[in-house]
Amino acid sequence: MNVGMLWLDDDRSRSLEEKVSRAVEYYQEKYGRFPDTCLVNSTMLKDETKVGKVNVQPIANILPHHFWLGMNTN
Repeated sequence: MNVGMLWLDDDRSRSLEEKVSRAVEYYQEKYGRFPDTCLVNSTMLKDETKVGKVNVQPIANILPHHFWLGMNTN
């Protein structure tokens, strides 16, 4: 993914699923399309998972509490 939206959510009371869902909702409102990929820091998630229809992948170079959403071009 080369282009996307970076989202910050450091609210410790929300689960990862809630954070991703909120970011996806905002992405849809802003860009009018549904993201299919969300990259998160590898300390937040050990293995790739899905939240709804969005693939959530752990990546070491994403800052903690940040979510990079977009369309996977591969």
